[in-house]
Amino acid sequence: MIFVPRGTTTHAGGGSWHFLDTGDGMPEWNMALDEALMEFAPRTGLPVLRLYGWRTPAATFGYSQRYAEVQQLTALRPLIRRTTGGGLVPHDHDWTYSLVFPPDHPWYRIHARETYHAVHDWLRGALARTGLPTELASCCQPQGPGQCFIGAEEFDVLWEGAKIAGAAQRRSRAGLLIQGSVQSGTLPIPRNQWEEAMRQVASDALGVQWRPLEPGHTLLLRASELQQAKYSQVAYNRRR
Repeated sequence: MIFVPRGTTTHAGGGSWHFLDTGDGMPEWNMALDEALMEFAPRTGLPVLRLYGWRTPAATFGYSQRYAEVQQLTALRPLIRRTTGGGLVPHDHDWTYSLVFPPDHPWYRIHARETYHAVHDWLRGALARTGLPTELASCCQPQGPGQCFIGAEEFDVLWEGAKIAGAAQRRSRAGLLIQGSVQSGTLPIPRNQWEEAMRQVASDALGVQWRPLEPGHTLLLRASELQQAKYSQVAYNRRR
């Protein structure tokens, strides 16, 4: 059984969810499509689990972080400013996912701390199904300044005492976006096994019925606009 946030039941928010596997994408496109999915959440009408990878190594950093500081913490380029918070995340050996919830969904109304707990317990359950035992951090460990995977915060996913998964959130009038990363470089399981386990655990524990999402022309056009006008722009990525 995975963690169920207060005010909900085991299958609250279950039913139909969309599933979207977009494969490996360019860094700017990956961030643009996540934001477009959040903007379109009211029209999409259902939660979306998106799985994706990186065509080239890159790093992303939290919306409020200072570029001058994070650029000294990694040699990975490009450095892309996310629309979510959190710290610096390397994308050279990781499995990446995003979750989007429309504003009328029960998960949209959950406090951020509980959402973080629920998503990471879901992830813990999926890893357990692959045979990999992990645990959630009970509290905080000293963290490197601005770096997501140095140290751990409450409910981060730990394997053999080290943090392997973290996430960041943004809540807008359009919906809730959660962006997560599993640092997979040392994990003894294949990515496709983890992906399948993510869907299976959600079906078993939350009552989710998966439906494939076919992004429409308008959504893809919006993502392309965000890629060109925002995430590809030096002015945006270095805005603070």
